[in-house]
Amino acid sequence: MATTPAPTADTGWFGHPRQLARLFSTEMWERFGFYGMRALLTLYLAEHFLFSQSTTNGLYGAFTALVYLTPLLGGLLADRYLGSKKAVKFGALLMAAGYFTLCFGGDAAKPFATIDGQRYEVQVEKQGETSRQFIVDNGERLRIKGNDDGSVALLRADDTPARTLPKGALVSGGERSELYVFIMLAALSAVTVGNGFFKPNISTMVGGLYADGDRRRDAGFTIFYMGINIGAFLSQFFLPLIALYFGWSLGFGLAAVGMLLSYLLFQFDRGGLAGHGEPPPQKGSRDLVIYIAALAAIPLVWLLFRNTLDVAESAAAAAKAGTGIIGYFVALPLLGKIMFSTFLAAVVGIPLYAWRTGSKAEFQMMSAAFVLIVFNVVFWTLFEQAGSSLTFFADQNTERDLGWYLVPAGQVQVFNAIFIIMLAPVFSWLWLKLARRGMEPGIPVKFGIALIGAGAGFLALVFGTQFAGPDFKVGLGWIALIYFIHSAAELCISPVGLSMITKLSMARIVAMMMGVWFLSIAVAQYVAGIVAQFASVETVGGEVTNLRVSLETYAGVFSTIGWIAVGIGVVLLLISPFIKRWMHGVD
Repeated sequence: MATTPAPTADTGWFGHPRQLARLFSTEMWERFGFYGMRALLTLYLAEHFLFSQSTTNGLYGAFTALVYLTPLLGGLLADRYLGSKKAVKFGALLMAAGYFTLCFGGDAAKPFATIDGQRYEVQVEKQGETSRQFIVDNGERLRIKGNDDGSVALLRADDTPARTLPKGALVSGGERSELYVFIMLAALSAVTVGNGFFKPNISTMVGGLYADGDRRRDAGFTIFYMGINIGAFLSQFFLPLIALYFGWSLGFGLAAVGMLLSYLLFQFDRGGLAGHGEPPPQKGSRDLVIYIAALAAIPLVWLLFRNTLDVAESAAAAAKAGTGIIGYFVALPLLGKIMFSTFLAAVVGIPLYAWRTGSKAEFQMMSAAFVLIVFNVVFWTLFEQAGSSLTFFADQNTERDLGWYLVPAGQVQVFNAIFIIMLAPVFSWLWLKLARRGMEPGIPVKFGIALIGAGAGFLALVFGTQFAGPDFKVGLGWIALIYFIHSAAELCISPVGLSMITKLSMARIVAMMMGVWFLSIAVAQYVAGIVAQFASVETVGGEVTNLRVSLETYAGVFSTIGWIAVGIGVVLLLISPFIKRWMHGVD
């Protein structure tokens, strides 16, 4: 294992070790880069490359899934060979390179539409938040207007219909450079691999600052967690604004600058991190081999993204057509097949292993852990709609013009960081107060509350759609409300997950169980992309042609997943006494 010096009682930074300040700042700027890039990504794919919403959501889900999966390998390599410090610096450089590469997106894709096998150039006119799409047919400029039944009307200048096309007769597309698509996927691949080295290891170094039993440890991680949310707040507020007025390249460029600041803070630490996160004793260095292997992994990740991009539409069509589980699984991209197969094998195989090799109590505790892991997938599937379907909803069906300020669609994600910063101290105080009275909810109850909260957030937004104006847009306050409810729900489930796994797992496979926990979050990210594909609406030239259809589509999907989440949460509350009994005192 990687070595660290013996933790001391240093209280030089607000009662905590001085090194915490350096790690806090490093993480803050890394999260500035990552969350800023994430705030731009789906809109960038849809508006610059003109990918359909279905394809965009599928690719976004694949990216976020791998972001949660690669830290398993990055943490293992750091523990056994590199040490946390080298892993963090290498990961930071790879991520910075990825963000800089995203700046080179080339010219925007050119929209076109295909009608009865004939291709037409699409002209898009945008005035503020209003857009109109036109095609030229036999010298006549016709406006494209989507009808409520899914058909498309081609309107003359006096708004009389020149032609009405049945649903599906107009197929929109974009003429994009394959070179720039290649570059964009390579950039995401570099970010994915770099994140695998960075993310798990800086948290490990925070833990290494404190001796076993040091009561400052939880407070130290709370301070560190605040750095994450400060970085997210700054980037999610400023980068969408900069991208709106100065272009995508500058937005991604600032994400790269944030990542470089993170690296520089770590690299030039003035000796403050000396002895922390060092590699374990070993015969000979394997650093160069690991670095080369990591760079070689980037093309492999690229292939997974390329495959996802190529089959996203067919997989979404199979899901919407109701082809059944087997038919849908066959249509899945390669990444989806790998993730679902691995997760299913873990959910079935590990409890079976516990039953055959462990005691009755160990089997019951492991079973309780897996029940909660499955419910965890449901929660994060809904919560992670923030970067996909909720961002598109904000873009298309939310009134973001405040009169004195136009809120960029990507900027609405900042509500989560704001509410986490506001609510985290409140929840800490609440749990402590309830604990003193012996009334603090157990882990299964907190999970159940979180699921109900996730569903309630969507149902609140659906309720708000009935107050949409004649432009089929809801007030910005309804988006703020769903983020408020979801942030409160997040605080019920996020802080307890890793601790719960370490307490319930059999000691000899606790590392494997930690891997399964992160795998569950990765699966949730992937499924979140699938759910977002159901909420996808047809676009022409990157713009929706009928906002009423768009609003009804989102409301229908959000209502369905909202009620399902509430129902699952209620079920979990009902069975929580049985789960708690199987946890044998773990709380």
